[in-house]
Amino acid sequence: MTTLSVLRNLGLLLLMAAWVVAAHVGSTGWGNADFNAVVAVLPIAVAALMAVWRWPQWPVRVASLLGVLALVAWLWPQLRHNVPLLYYLQHLGIHVALGVFFGKSLLGPGDALITRMARRIFAHELSERKVRYTRNVTLAWTVFFFVNALISTALFIWAPAAVWSVHANVLTGPLIGAMFLVEHVWRLCVLPPHERPGLADIVRAYRRESAARSAGSTQR
Repeated sequence: MTTLSVLRNLGLLLLMAAWVVAAHVGSTGWGNADFNAVVAVLPIAVAALMAVWRWPQWPVRVASLLGVLALVAWLWPQLRHNVPLLYYLQHLGIHVALGVFFGKSLLGPGDALITRMARRIFAHELSERKVRYTRNVTLAWTVFFFVNALISTALFIWAPAAVWSVHANVLTGPLIGAMFLVEHVWRLCVLPPHERPGLADIVRAYRRESAARSAGSTQR
């Protein structure tokens, strides 16, 4: 790994840590309301603008961009007083989207998402054991995302804001890491060495799968 890669990864980790701190501070009502609202709205606005930017017509892009900015400006008084709700909607939206992304692939006759990723990693035909394992892992991730969304919703409704924020903003990353660790141990137990991909292979396969889905959506 080059020095540039190390610095880039370190910068990414620091940015993620700063985001966790800012999200927790904003969700619990500390700090400046406008700053907290900006940090909370930024990912939603960027996601909306990225979706708009895929449209081929320039006038539509510009009009949509102005529309998003006007909508944010119009809603700003409400947004700055509902920062926890913004973070909750982000957390809920990401988990539901990922749950649907993984779970949808379990429906119908095609391969499950992680089965498709495994086919991109291994040049040879997957064994029946590998196909069954990857389908079960896809199901496990689907359940994880939906359950975490339900826990987040329950805490947001009934628990103090600080308790919900610890779960959603502070513990979500470690929970995902723990899920990867459990899946890794499970893989060691049920698959032979030649059927176990490395972490880098998994990341590359997920990126290729996401890129392929994005290209397909753009063509449609």
